[in-house]
Amino acid sequence: MPLIDPLLLKSRLGPLAGRFDVDALTECDSTNSELMRRAAAGAPSGTVIVADSQHAGRGRRGRTWLSGPAEGLMFSLLWRHVGPPAGIGGLSLAVGVALAEALTRLGVRDVFLKWPNDLLLRQGEGFAKLGGILIELASDRRGMQAVIGIGLNLQQPSATLPQATAGLIDALPQLPERHDLLAALLTSLAEVLGRFAVDGFAALKTRWETLHAWQGKAVELSAGSGEMPLVGECDGVDEDGALRLLTAQGVQRVLAGDLSLRLA
Repeated sequence: MPLIDPLLLKSRLGPLAGRFDVDALTECDSTNSELMRRAAAGAPSGTVIVADSQHAGRGRRGRTWLSGPAEGLMFSLLWRHVGPPAGIGGLSLAVGVALAEALTRLGVRDVFLKWPNDLLLRQGEGFAKLGGILIELASDRRGMQAVIGIGLNLQQPSATLPQATAGLIDALPQLPERHDLLAALLTSLAEVLGRFAVDGFAALKTRWETLHAWQGKAVELSAGSGEMPLVGECDGVDEDGALRLLTAQGVQRVLAGDLSLRLA
């Protein structure tokens, strides 16, 4: 039986219950892939797929996201954007704000964001990855659709990964009940996406920069393909979600890449 019961979740969502149509699966390839198939078949905005485990989870730039029962909370939300495609810039950052603020309200201290789509937990002098966001876009006659995939570590991941990782259990005396946790995340997403739909990321820019782990710090940004990394100081983001880097050549706007802290 799936660990998430949609009926129990609805009771925790209260007046927002009608905004979401939740289907809980014991297993799937990835919640994003499953939801993309359903979106193509006409699933409405607000459809949510949550899975106990996924055997082909995907992260950014083709990376895998391995997860099993009780290790993490994996779900995807379908959201339809009715404005022009250009207005969807910064969506992954807006989602990060929603997640970080929801976790803070649940009592998690020292949760931060890494551009463009990672949740971090501060541990001592460093940071460990707590979760990630993968947004996949498509368009049809109804406009632009976004499948918003979210993976949140509840326990320390059992897989060996190339970066420091953490689970929610590292930040709380005990884990929240799963329905309470998912309801809190969806409630925060409803508020932030509602604001984003009206005013774009510009309305959330200050909230994101407040949560930015490397604001004002020296970083390296790699675009891949053997290119030399771009070195500079994080100067926040623009109203479309582009990262601003202060470099020796002046301010440069960056729309994609892998960001890493530059060690002194």
